[in-house]
Amino acid sequence: MEIFGLNEKESMVYLASLELGEATGFQIFKKTSLKKPTVYYILDELLKKGLVSLTKKGSKKYFVAENPRKIKNQLEENLESFKNILPQLLSVYNISDTKPKLRYYEGKNGLKEVYSDTLKYRGEILAFASEEIISLLGEDFTLDYVNKRVKKGITIKTIIPESDKIKENFINKNTEQLRTTKFINPKEFNFPIEINIYGNKVAFMSFRDELAIIIESKEISTMMKNMFSFFWSRLNLAVLN
Repeated sequence: MEIFGLNEKESMVYLASLELGEATGFQIFKKTSLKKPTVYYILDELLKKGLVSLTKKGSKKYFVAENPRKIKNQLEENLESFKNILPQLLSVYNISDTKPKLRYYEGKNGLKEVYSDTLKYRGEILAFASEEIISLLGEDFTLDYVNKRVKKGITIKTIIPESDKIKENFINKNTEQLRTTKFINPKEFNFPIEINIYGNKVAFMSFRDELAIIIESKEISTMMKNMFSFFWSRLNLAVLN
């Protein structure tokens, strides 16, 4: 009988330990039909897997099989953890190299990972930007990200809905932060998400939903760059009044 993904010999040793309760390696060996070195090797493996525990009484070592209910709970917890990351695992799985690569991120840490990814490309970033990054991820993170980008010499072109807050805290730092900015009328074009275009990647970030998707595709990134250029060519540079 094979259990918990164990092979036949591992299952034999676990079941022998479970039946004996607290037992020495020799007692477990006597309970099985396996060779002694094999039993001790398997006990070490079961210890690593958390299926048995080890106690000492004087100079003797005793092995105790973990309660099957505890193992069941651990398996269920592992399964639940796996379910949580399954969307991200599926997003990076691609059968063919010709297909766009997708990566899915959730939560504040996920959004921070996306921003970190934009710094892996040394070319210019094109951004349909949102000021919501500050309210969600904080001023410290935002400034740290900008400083890292500047240190790497990565320039950015930004199209962002016009607001008094942006005018006050954004425009006067354009030069030192290697940024060129153009405003867009928020009444005509409201940006519910932020889009960063860099290299062959396009990152879509929703701060309200706290999720993001990175698409790696030459064709898609080229199309998004063309869309950005269309808007950019029709807008005026943002300057301080």
